[in-house]
Amino acid sequence: QVQLAESGGGLVQPGGSLRLSCAASGATLDSLDYYAIAWFRQAPGKEREGVSCINFRDGLTYSVDSVKGRFTISRDAAKNTAYLQMNSLQFEDTANYTCAIRLYSHCPREEKWPTYVFDYWGRGTLVTISS
Repeated sequence: QVQLAESGGGLVQPGGSLRLSCAASGATLDSLDYYAIAWFRQAPGKEREGVSCINFRDGLTYSVDSVKGRFTISRDAAKNTAYLQMNSLQFEDTANYTCAIRLYSHCPREEKWPTYVFDYWGRGTLVTISS
């Protein structure tokens, strides 16, 4: 069993920044470094989309084109925590951001990340961009 806890969401003006955290916990992770954590987001009336993903073993990262150059995903392996640094935020970034963990594997290679390959999900944190 793995638990994920997101934090860092909030209200910010366009052009502003936020840093989201996703802390993973559970006995499964005690001796495991082969897993990936991804951030997904879902805006009102839209489908959930994968935003950024990181492999905890090798640190490789993947992001969708719409956030490249603005969002950076990173990890602290000792803390089993992934971070999403979001800069130059835009109205279109308003969404509920949720992290998910894929155990014994790496970030999906598909262009559109299938949600069913992730094993556990957090509850999400709301990010609102408003002037």
